[in-house]
Amino acid sequence: MMPGGIQHAPDRGLKHTVDWRIIVCFLLIVLFGWLNIYAAVRSAEPASIFDSRFNCGKQAIWIGAAFLVAILVLFVFNPNVWEAAAMPAYAVVCVLLVAVIFLGEATKGSHSWFSFGPVKFQPAELSKITTSLLLAAYMSRPNFKLGVPRYFWRTAAIILLPMLIIVAESETGSALVYVGFIFVLYREGLSGWYIAIIGMAILLFVLSLTTPLWVPLLLSLACAAAWYFSSRRVSRSLRMRRSALRQSLIGLAAGVALVFATDFLFHHVLKEHQRARIEVLLGLKEDPSGIGYNVKQSMIAIGSGGFFGKGYLSGTQTTYGFVPEQSTDFIFCTVGEEWGFLGSLFVIGLYGLLIWRIVEDAERARQGFTRIYGYCLASCLFMHLVINIGMTIGLVPVIGIPLPMFSYGGSSLLSFTLMIFIFVALNRQENKYF
Repeated sequence: MMPGGIQHAPDRGLKHTVDWRIIVCFLLIVLFGWLNIYAAVRSAEPASIFDSRFNCGKQAIWIGAAFLVAILVLFVFNPNVWEAAAMPAYAVVCVLLVAVIFLGEATKGSHSWFSFGPVKFQPAELSKITTSLLLAAYMSRPNFKLGVPRYFWRTAAIILLPMLIIVAESETGSALVYVGFIFVLYREGLSGWYIAIIGMAILLFVLSLTTPLWVPLLLSLACAAAWYFSSRRVSRSLRMRRSALRQSLIGLAAGVALVFATDFLFHHVLKEHQRARIEVLLGLKEDPSGIGYNVKQSMIAIGSGGFFGKGYLSGTQTTYGFVPEQSTDFIFCTVGEEWGFLGSLFVIGLYGLLIWRIVEDAERARQGFTRIYGYCLASCLFMHLVINIGMTIGLVPVIGIPLPMFSYGGSSLLSFTLMIFIFVALNRQENKYF
Protein backbone atom coordinates (compact mmCIF):
# COMPACT_ATOMS: atom_id res chain seq x y z
CA MET A 1 0.00 0.00 0.00
CA MET A 2 1.44 3.38 -1.04
CA PRO A 3 1.12 6.60 1.05
CA GLY A 4 -2.41 8.02 0.95
CA GLY A 5 -4.03 4.61 0.68
CA ILE A 6 -3.17 4.10 -3.03
CA GLN A 7 -2.36 0.48 -3.75
CA HIS A 8 0.83 -0.17 -5.76
CA ALA A 9 0.41 -2.21 -8.94
CA PRO A 10 1.79 -5.78 -8.63
CA ASP A 11 5.26 -6.58 -9.91
CA ARG A 12 4.89 -7.95 -13.46
CA GLY A 13 7.63 -10.51 -12.83
CA LEU A 14 10.97 -11.28 -14.42
CA LYS A 15 9.48 -12.76 -17.58
CA HIS A 16 7.86 -9.48 -18.59
CA THR A 17 10.30 -6.94 -17.14
CA VAL A 18 13.77 -8.23 -18.08
CA ASP A 19 15.01 -7.94 -21.67
CA TRP A 20 16.13 -11.55 -22.03
CA ARG A 21 17.59 -10.90 -25.47
CA ILE A 22 20.29 -8.76 -23.84
CA ILE A 23 21.07 -11.53 -21.36
CA VAL A 24 21.13 -14.24 -24.05
CA CYS A 25 23.52 -12.14 -26.19
CA PHE A 26 25.70 -11.56 -23.14
CA LEU A 27 25.83 -15.29 -22.29
CA LEU A 28 26.59 -16.33 -25.87
CA ILE A 29 29.40 -13.77 -26.18
CA VAL A 30 30.95 -14.81 -22.86
CA LEU A 31 30.76 -18.56 -23.49
CA PHE A 32 31.86 -18.39 -27.13
CA GLY A 33 34.74 -16.15 -26.08
CA TRP A 34 35.77 -18.71 -23.46
CA LEU A 35 35.86 -21.48 -26.10
CA ASN A 36 38.06 -19.33 -28.32
CA ILE A 37 40.40 -18.44 -25.45
CA TYR A 38 40.93 -22.18 -24.97
CA ALA A 39 41.68 -22.52 -28.69
CA ALA A 40 44.15 -19.62 -28.52
CA VAL A 41 46.18 -21.12 -25.64
CA ARG A 42 45.88 -24.77 -26.69
CA SER A 43 49.39 -24.72 -28.15
CA ALA A 44 50.63 -24.68 -24.53
CA GLU A 45 48.66 -27.92 -23.99
CA PRO A 46 46.48 -27.11 -20.97
CA ALA A 47 45.00 -30.27 -19.48
CA SER A 48 41.45 -28.95 -19.99
CA ILE A 49 39.49 -25.77 -20.54
CA PHE A 50 39.32 -25.46 -16.72
CA ASP A 51 43.11 -25.68 -16.20
CA SER A 52 43.76 -22.65 -13.98
CA ARG A 53 47.43 -22.51 -14.97
CA PHE A 54 46.36 -21.05 -18.32
CA ASN A 55 44.17 -18.17 -19.45
CA CYS A 56 41.25 -20.45 -20.32
CA GLY A 57 41.04 -21.78 -16.76
CA LYS A 58 41.50 -18.34 -15.25
CA GLN A 59 38.73 -17.03 -17.50
CA ALA A 60 36.43 -19.75 -16.15
CA ILE A 61 36.96 -18.30 -12.67
CA TRP A 62 36.30 -14.76 -13.94
CA ILE A 63 33.13 -15.95 -15.69
CA GLY A 64 31.87 -17.40 -12.39
CA ALA A 65 32.64 -14.08 -10.69
CA ALA A 66 30.87 -12.20 -13.49
CA PHE A 67 27.72 -14.30 -13.08
CA LEU A 68 27.77 -13.52 -9.36
CA VAL A 69 28.07 -9.79 -10.13
CA ALA A 70 25.13 -10.06 -12.54
CA ILE A 71 22.94 -11.78 -9.92
CA LEU A 72 23.80 -9.23 -7.25
CA VAL A 73 23.09 -6.25 -9.50
CA LEU A 74 19.83 -7.67 -10.82
CA PHE A 75 18.36 -9.16 -7.64
CA VAL A 76 20.08 -7.63 -4.60
CA PHE A 77 20.97 -3.99 -5.22
CA ASN A 78 18.25 -1.36 -5.44
CA PRO A 79 18.43 0.14 -8.97
CA ASN A 80 17.99 3.63 -7.50
CA VAL A 81 21.39 3.37 -5.79
CA TRP A 82 23.28 3.87 -9.06
CA GLU A 83 22.11 7.42 -9.64
CA ALA A 84 22.75 8.36 -6.00
CA ALA A 85 26.24 6.82 -6.08
CA ALA A 86 27.27 8.37 -9.40
CA MET A 87 29.24 11.36 -8.07
CA PRO A 88 31.11 9.65 -5.18
CA ALA A 89 31.94 6.63 -7.38
CA TYR A 90 33.24 8.94 -10.11
CA ALA A 91 35.43 10.80 -7.60
CA VAL A 92 36.85 7.59 -6.10
CA VAL A 93 37.72 6.15 -9.52
CA CYS A 94 39.40 9.40 -10.60
CA VAL A 95 41.58 9.17 -7.48
CA LEU A 96 42.43 5.57 -8.38
CA LEU A 97 43.30 6.62 -11.94
CA VAL A 98 45.80 9.15 -10.59
CA ALA A 99 47.13 6.77 -7.94
CA VAL A 100 47.85 3.97 -10.42
CA ILE A 101 50.27 6.25 -12.31
CA PHE A 102 52.51 6.37 -9.23
CA LEU A 103 51.69 3.10 -7.49
CA GLY A 104 50.70 0.81 -10.34
CA GLU A 105 52.70 -1.82 -12.12
CA ALA A 106 54.32 -0.87 -15.44
CA THR A 107 52.93 -3.10 -18.20
CA LYS A 108 54.03 -2.66 -21.83
CA GLY A 109 54.89 0.99 -21.33
CA SER A 110 51.74 2.00 -19.44
CA HIS A 111 51.11 2.52 -15.73
CA SER A 112 47.47 1.47 -15.56
CA TRP A 113 47.37 -1.70 -13.45
CA PHE A 114 47.29 -2.32 -9.72
CA SER A 115 48.81 -5.68 -8.88
CA PHE A 116 47.76 -7.69 -5.82
CA GLY A 117 49.70 -10.91 -6.13
CA PRO A 118 48.18 -12.96 -8.97
CA VAL A 119 45.25 -10.54 -9.30
CA LYS A 120 45.55 -7.40 -11.43
CA PHE A 121 43.06 -4.56 -11.50
CA GLN A 122 42.72 -1.75 -14.07
CA PRO A 123 40.85 1.35 -12.82
CA ALA A 124 40.36 2.55 -16.42
CA GLU A 125 37.78 -0.22 -16.92
CA LEU A 126 35.73 1.03 -13.96
CA SER A 127 36.01 4.62 -15.13
CA LYS A 128 33.77 3.88 -18.14
CA ILE A 129 31.01 2.87 -15.72
CA THR A 130 31.39 5.80 -13.34
CA THR A 131 31.65 8.31 -16.19
CA SER A 132 28.49 6.86 -17.75
CA LEU A 133 26.63 7.01 -14.44
CA LEU A 134 27.64 10.61 -13.76
CA LEU A 135 26.79 11.70 -17.30
CA ALA A 136 23.37 10.09 -16.94
CA ALA A 137 22.80 11.67 -13.53
CA TYR A 138 23.91 15.14 -14.60
CA MET A 139 22.30 15.26 -18.03
CA SER A 140 18.95 13.92 -16.77
CA ARG A 141 18.42 16.89 -14.45
CA PRO A 142 15.11 18.70 -15.16
CA ASN A 143 16.61 21.99 -16.35
CA PHE A 144 19.57 20.55 -18.23
CA LYS A 145 20.09 21.84 -21.77
CA LEU A 146 23.20 20.86 -23.69
CA GLY A 147 23.01 24.06 -25.72
CA VAL A 148 23.57 26.20 -22.62
CA PRO A 149 27.34 26.86 -22.39
CA ARG A 150 27.75 26.13 -18.68
CA TYR A 151 25.96 22.77 -19.03
CA PHE A 152 27.95 21.89 -22.13
CA TRP A 153 31.34 22.60 -20.54
CA ARG A 154 30.47 20.76 -17.33
CA THR A 155 29.40 17.76 -19.38
CA ALA A 156 32.63 17.95 -21.40
CA ALA A 157 34.63 18.11 -18.16
CA ILE A 158 32.97 14.92 -16.87
CA ILE A 159 34.20 13.12 -19.99
CA LEU A 160 37.60 14.77 -20.39
CA LEU A 161 38.87 14.47 -16.79
CA PRO A 162 39.20 10.66 -16.65
CA MET A 163 40.10 10.55 -20.34
CA LEU A 164 43.11 12.84 -19.87
CA ILE A 165 44.26 10.97 -16.76
CA ILE A 166 44.11 7.70 -18.73
CA VAL A 167 46.18 9.33 -21.50
CA ALA A 168 48.74 10.22 -18.81
CA GLU A 169 48.87 6.51 -17.95
CA SER A 170 49.87 5.85 -21.60
CA GLU A 171 46.71 3.76 -21.97
CA THR A 172 45.69 5.25 -25.33
CA GLY A 173 43.20 2.53 -26.24
CA SER A 174 41.04 3.00 -23.15
CA ALA A 175 41.17 6.78 -23.59
CA LEU A 176 40.01 6.50 -27.20
CA VAL A 177 36.81 4.77 -26.07
CA TYR A 178 35.74 8.06 -24.47
CA VAL A 179 35.40 9.59 -27.92
CA GLY A 180 32.31 7.40 -28.27
CA PHE A 181 30.47 9.50 -25.70
CA ILE A 182 29.96 12.09 -28.43
CA PHE A 183 27.18 9.82 -29.75
CA VAL A 184 25.45 10.20 -26.39
CA LEU A 185 25.75 13.98 -26.58
CA TYR A 186 24.42 13.88 -30.16
CA ARG A 187 21.36 11.95 -28.98
CA GLU A 188 20.79 14.58 -26.30
CA GLY A 189 20.89 17.52 -28.71
CA LEU A 190 24.51 18.16 -29.70
CA SER A 191 24.86 19.35 -33.28
CA GLY A 192 26.06 16.74 -35.75
CA TRP A 193 28.68 19.25 -36.84
CA TYR A 194 30.74 18.32 -33.78
CA ILE A 195 31.01 14.73 -35.01
CA ALA A 196 31.92 16.06 -38.45
CA ILE A 197 34.60 18.28 -36.89
CA ILE A 198 36.20 15.31 -35.10
CA GLY A 199 36.16 13.31 -38.32
CA MET A 200 37.66 16.23 -40.23
CA ALA A 201 40.40 16.68 -37.61
CA ILE A 202 41.37 13.00 -37.97
CA LEU A 203 41.36 13.31 -41.77
CA LEU A 204 43.53 16.45 -41.70
CA PHE A 205 45.97 14.71 -39.33
CA VAL A 206 46.28 11.71 -41.67
CA LEU A 207 46.58 13.85 -44.81
CA SER A 208 49.23 16.02 -43.17
CA LEU A 209 51.33 12.88 -42.62
CA THR A 210 50.74 11.22 -45.98
CA THR A 211 50.31 13.97 -48.62
CA PRO A 212 51.92 17.27 -49.63
CA LEU A 213 51.06 20.14 -47.29
CA TRP A 214 48.86 21.94 -49.81
CA VAL A 215 46.33 19.05 -49.82
CA PRO A 216 45.12 19.38 -46.19
CA LEU A 217 45.36 23.18 -46.41
CA LEU A 218 43.15 23.20 -49.50
CA LEU A 219 40.69 20.84 -47.79
CA SER A 220 40.53 23.19 -44.76
CA LEU A 221 39.77 26.13 -47.04
CA ALA A 222 37.11 24.16 -48.95
CA CYS A 223 35.35 23.06 -45.73
CA ALA A 224 35.36 26.60 -44.31
CA ALA A 225 33.93 27.97 -47.57
CA ALA A 226 31.27 25.24 -47.72
CA TRP A 227 30.21 26.03 -44.14
CA TYR A 228 30.02 29.76 -44.85
CA PHE A 229 27.95 29.49 -48.04
CA SER A 230 25.60 26.85 -46.60
CA SER A 231 25.04 28.99 -43.49
CA ARG A 232 24.68 32.17 -45.54
CA ARG A 233 21.99 30.57 -47.67
CA VAL A 234 19.74 30.00 -44.65
CA SER A 235 20.71 33.19 -42.78
CA ARG A 236 18.31 36.06 -43.31
CA SER A 237 19.84 38.70 -41.07
CA LEU A 238 23.14 40.51 -41.41
CA ARG A 239 24.05 39.50 -37.86
CA MET A 240 23.63 35.79 -38.64
CA ARG A 241 25.68 36.14 -41.81
CA ARG A 242 28.47 37.81 -39.90
CA SER A 243 28.29 35.02 -37.35
CA ALA A 244 28.59 32.43 -40.15
CA LEU A 245 31.64 34.27 -41.53
CA ARG A 246 33.22 34.40 -38.09
CA GLN A 247 32.62 30.68 -37.54
CA SER A 248 34.07 29.86 -40.95
CA LEU A 249 37.22 31.88 -40.27
CA ILE A 250 37.64 30.26 -36.86
CA GLY A 251 37.24 26.82 -38.44
CA LEU A 252 39.75 27.66 -41.15
CA ALA A 253 42.26 28.94 -38.59
CA ALA A 254 41.81 25.78 -36.49
CA GLY A 255 42.30 23.56 -39.55
CA VAL A 256 45.44 25.38 -40.65
CA ALA A 257 46.81 25.29 -37.09
CA LEU A 258 46.23 21.52 -36.91
CA VAL A 259 47.95 20.96 -40.25
CA PHE A 260 51.08 22.84 -39.16
CA ALA A 261 50.98 21.30 -35.66
CA THR A 262 50.74 17.72 -36.92
CA ASP A 263 54.49 17.27 -37.29
CA PHE A 264 55.11 18.50 -33.73
CA LEU A 265 52.29 16.36 -32.30
CA PHE A 266 53.48 13.28 -34.16
CA HIS A 267 57.17 13.53 -33.28
CA HIS A 268 57.08 15.18 -29.84
CA VAL A 269 53.78 14.19 -28.21
CA LEU A 270 53.20 10.62 -29.37
CA LYS A 271 55.50 7.97 -27.98
CA GLU A 272 57.86 6.03 -30.23
CA HIS A 273 55.78 2.84 -30.29
CA GLN A 274 52.63 4.87 -31.06
CA ARG A 275 54.38 6.61 -33.97
CA ALA A 276 55.63 3.29 -35.29
CA ARG A 277 52.14 1.75 -35.23
CA ILE A 278 50.63 4.71 -37.09
CA GLU A 279 53.43 4.64 -39.68
CA VAL A 280 52.87 0.93 -40.32
CA LEU A 281 49.10 1.42 -40.54
CA LEU A 282 49.40 4.29 -43.04
CA GLY A 283 51.99 2.48 -45.13
CA LEU A 284 54.72 4.97 -44.30
CA LYS A 285 56.90 2.21 -42.91
CA GLU A 286 57.29 -1.54 -43.44
CA ASP A 287 58.06 -3.58 -40.33
CA PRO A 288 56.65 -7.09 -40.85
CA SER A 289 58.86 -8.65 -38.18
CA GLY A 290 58.49 -5.86 -35.61
CA ILE A 291 55.59 -3.50 -34.97
CA GLY A 292 53.62 -4.91 -37.92
CA TYR A 293 54.15 -8.56 -36.97
CA ASN A 294 50.99 -8.98 -34.88
CA VAL A 295 48.72 -7.47 -37.51
CA LYS A 296 50.34 -9.40 -40.36
CA GLN A 297 49.92 -12.73 -38.58
CA SER A 298 46.38 -11.82 -37.53
CA MET A 299 45.40 -11.02 -41.12
CA ILE A 300 46.97 -14.28 -42.32
CA ALA A 301 44.96 -16.20 -39.70
CA ILE A 302 41.67 -14.49 -40.59
CA GLY A 303 42.26 -14.78 -44.33
CA SER A 304 43.16 -18.47 -44.13
CA GLY A 305 39.84 -19.29 -42.46
CA GLY A 306 37.87 -18.78 -45.66
CA PHE A 307 34.09 -18.93 -45.59
CA PHE A 308 33.52 -21.83 -43.18
CA GLY A 309 36.81 -21.82 -41.23
CA LYS A 310 39.30 -24.62 -40.60
CA GLY A 311 37.28 -26.06 -37.75
CA TYR A 312 37.41 -25.61 -33.98
CA LEU A 313 40.90 -26.37 -32.59
CA SER A 314 42.19 -26.90 -36.15
CA GLY A 315 43.65 -23.47 -36.91
CA THR A 316 47.36 -23.68 -37.68
CA GLN A 317 48.13 -20.02 -36.91
CA THR A 318 46.23 -20.41 -33.65
CA THR A 319 47.48 -23.87 -32.63
CA TYR A 320 51.14 -23.02 -33.20
CA GLY A 321 50.94 -19.61 -31.53
CA PHE A 322 51.98 -17.41 -34.45
CA VAL A 323 49.85 -14.47 -33.26
CA PRO A 324 51.02 -12.83 -30.00
CA GLU A 325 48.35 -11.81 -27.46
CA GLN A 326 45.88 -14.07 -29.24
CA SER A 327 43.72 -14.75 -26.20
CA THR A 328 43.43 -11.04 -25.38
CA ASP A 329 43.70 -8.22 -27.93
CA PHE A 330 43.83 -10.50 -31.00
CA ILE A 331 41.16 -13.03 -30.02
CA PHE A 332 39.06 -12.18 -33.09
CA CYS A 333 41.65 -13.71 -35.44
CA THR A 334 41.01 -17.06 -33.72
CA VAL A 335 37.36 -16.73 -34.72
CA GLY A 336 38.31 -15.82 -38.28
CA GLU A 337 40.68 -18.76 -38.72
CA GLU A 338 38.72 -21.54 -37.02
CA TRP A 339 35.14 -20.40 -37.65
CA GLY A 340 35.64 -18.51 -40.89
CA PHE A 341 33.56 -15.70 -42.34
CA LEU A 342 30.32 -17.22 -40.99
CA GLY A 343 31.72 -17.41 -37.46
CA SER A 344 33.03 -13.86 -37.65
CA LEU A 345 29.65 -12.68 -38.91
CA PHE A 346 27.97 -14.53 -36.04
CA VAL A 347 30.15 -12.78 -33.44
CA ILE A 348 29.65 -9.34 -34.99
CA GLY A 349 25.92 -10.08 -35.25
CA LEU A 350 25.74 -10.90 -31.53
CA TYR A 351 27.32 -7.56 -30.67
CA GLY A 352 25.09 -5.78 -33.16
CA LEU A 353 21.96 -7.34 -31.63
CA LEU A 354 23.17 -6.52 -28.11
CA ILE A 355 23.81 -2.86 -28.97
CA TRP A 356 20.53 -2.60 -30.88
CA ARG A 357 18.51 -3.99 -27.94
CA ILE A 358 20.22 -1.60 -25.51
CA VAL A 359 19.43 1.38 -27.76
CA GLU A 360 15.83 0.20 -28.26
CA ASP A 361 15.28 -0.14 -24.51
CA ALA A 362 16.97 3.20 -23.88
CA GLU A 363 14.68 4.94 -26.38
CA ARG A 364 11.59 3.48 -24.67
CA ALA A 365 12.77 4.51 -21.21
CA ARG A 366 10.66 7.09 -19.40
CA GLN A 367 13.49 8.15 -17.10
CA GLY A 368 16.24 10.31 -18.58
CA PHE A 369 18.81 8.60 -16.38
CA THR A 370 18.05 5.17 -17.89
CA ARG A 371 18.02 6.50 -21.45
CA ILE A 372 21.33 8.35 -21.21
CA TYR A 373 23.06 5.52 -19.34
CA GLY A 374 21.86 3.07 -22.00
CA TYR A 375 23.35 5.21 -24.76
CA CYS A 376 26.63 5.45 -22.82
CA LEU A 377 26.74 1.65 -22.56
CA ALA A 378 25.96 1.20 -26.26
CA SER A 379 28.65 3.74 -27.22
CA CYS A 380 31.33 1.99 -25.13
CA LEU A 381 30.47 -1.41 -26.62
CA PHE A 382 30.47 0.04 -30.14
CA MET A 383 33.87 1.73 -29.73
CA HIS A 384 35.45 -1.42 -28.29
CA LEU A 385 34.00 -3.54 -31.10
CA VAL A 386 35.12 -1.24 -33.92
CA ILE A 387 38.60 -0.58 -32.52
CA ASN A 388 39.37 -4.20 -31.62
CA ILE A 389 38.20 -5.74 -34.89
CA GLY A 390 39.72 -2.86 -36.87
CA MET A 391 42.99 -3.55 -35.09
CA THR A 392 43.01 -7.25 -36.02
CA ILE A 393 42.40 -6.56 -39.73
CA GLY A 394 44.85 -3.66 -40.02
CA LEU A 395 42.42 -0.75 -40.20
CA VAL A 396 43.24 0.72 -36.76
CA PRO A 397 46.63 1.04 -35.01
CA VAL A 398 47.39 -1.65 -32.44
CA ILE A 399 46.44 0.08 -29.20
CA GLY A 400 45.67 -2.84 -26.91
CA ILE A 401 41.93 -2.86 -26.37
CA PRO A 402 39.91 -6.04 -25.64
CA LEU A 403 36.83 -7.40 -27.36
CA PRO A 404 34.15 -6.91 -24.64
CA MET A 405 33.31 -10.08 -22.65
CA PHE A 406 35.10 -12.13 -25.35
CA SER A 407 38.81 -11.48 -24.77
CA TYR A 408 40.61 -12.92 -21.78
CA GLY A 409 40.72 -10.55 -18.81
CA GLY A 410 39.03 -10.24 -15.46
CA SER A 411 38.91 -6.44 -15.20
CA SER A 412 37.26 -6.06 -18.59
CA LEU A 413 34.79 -8.92 -18.12
CA LEU A 414 33.67 -7.84 -14.64
CA SER A 415 33.41 -4.18 -15.65
CA PHE A 416 31.30 -4.83 -18.73
CA THR A 417 29.15 -7.31 -16.80
CA LEU A 418 28.50 -4.70 -14.14
CA MET A 419 27.83 -2.04 -16.77
CA ILE A 420 25.39 -4.19 -18.75
CA PHE A 421 23.45 -5.51 -15.76
CA ILE A 422 23.10 -2.05 -14.24
CA PHE A 423 21.22 -1.17 -17.43
CA VAL A 424 19.19 -4.40 -17.32
CA ALA A 425 18.22 -3.60 -13.71
CA LEU A 426 17.31 0.01 -14.55
CA ASN A 427 15.24 -1.16 -17.51
CA ARG A 428 13.50 -3.79 -15.37
CA GLN A 429 12.66 -1.14 -12.76
CA GLU A 430 10.96 0.93 -15.46
CA ASN A 431 8.92 -2.03 -16.70
CA LYS A 432 8.08 -3.42 -13.27
CA TYR A 433 4.64 -1.94 -12.72
CA PHE A 434 3.55 -0.94 -16.22
